[in-house]
Amino acid sequence: MQPLSGLLVLDFTTLLPGPLAALMLAEAGAQVIKIERPGGEEMRRFPPIIDGESAVFAMLNRGKEVMPLDLKSDVERKKLMPLIARADILIEQFRPGVMARLGLGYEALRAINPRLIYCSISGYGQSGPRVAEAGHDINYIGNTGLLDLQPGPVVAPVVPPMLVADIAGGSFPAVINILLALRARDQSGQGCYIDIAMTDAMFTFAWYAMAVGTATGRFPRPGEMMLVGGSPRYRLYATKDRKLVACGAIEQKFWSAFCNAIGLADEYANDFRAPAATCDAVAKVIAARTSDEWRPIFAAADCCTTIVVPLEEAMRDPHFVGRGLFAHSVESASGKTLPALPLPIAPEFRDKPGTKKAPPPGRK
Repeated sequence: MQPLSGLLVLDFTTLLPGPLAALMLAEAGAQVIKIERPGGEEMRRFPPIIDGESAVFAMLNRGKEVMPLDLKSDVERKKLMPLIARADILIEQFRPGVMARLGLGYEALRAINPRLIYCSISGYGQSGPRVAEAGHDINYIGNTGLLDLQPGPVVAPVVPPMLVADIAGGSFPAVINILLALRARDQSGQGCYIDIAMTDAMFTFAWYAMAVGTATGRFPRPGEMMLVGGSPRYRLYATKDRKLVACGAIEQKFWSAFCNAIGLADEYANDFRAPAATCDAVAKVIAARTSDEWRPIFAAADCCTTIVVPLEEAMRDPHFVGRGLFAHSVESASGKTLPALPLPIAPEFRDKPGTKKAPPPGRK
């Protein structure tokens, strides 16, 4: 028995934030029915396509069921009513107001099912001047000041490799608050409405910059703070073979060990005196050797410094494999399997390792 066994989730979402939130609930035992428009959502057509199925869609919708419905049809929407009457959780990701216009807003559904926990995920939330504004992850981190903390040089800005607003601002807060709502329902017997704005949590990620700015009256400039490359102690350095060294030697004991390991001249070890000069000196030393030469040196020094590895190499790392991150599988209709998406759910709350589950089949 899993912790969410017996709960019914109606998933009206598409693309990433909502589907990932519903996936985590499914992985913890909930029955998730994906309400999908006829022909399927956009993610079904995202590459790579394997035997006619999207690998991305398969990973995000493993173990869900599907119910194709044209929500604009009164007749079709009536088919939902028996499910809504017994559902525990509903997750939707339309623009604010869309579900209400379809007759599926929270107030209408609460009248049918007072125990329903209704979660809306949107970019800017259900209230405020920006509610109708279109956006994606890059807009959300850009409009909250987070991207400005380290966009890279203006002539060659860097797009972050992670969708922090979608996942850490949408999926994760949705799951956290749904679980809190379930606990509150245990106490009150009543469901509730949850308004998740992906932008809201971006200010949480700016915690240090906010503390600096509000305490001193001067907010950090791009690339200025220690944790975004403003210090020699927390920085990326290129090796001779054009790999990257990830230096995270923040504390003095780690910084001293790092300096000793690379043989940095004493005049640069005090990085507070001339940080830019120390950065240049470290960069020259690191660039003199290959990543294979540096790897054992840093491992022996135990100084929070590692070589940046590509994803395919990380997925073969015995540590991550041994922790069971890739122990579950997604099985396609054709019988091919892919690793299931690793999720921040404790193993004891998921299926047994080796469990194969399929995504919901496409239907017309």
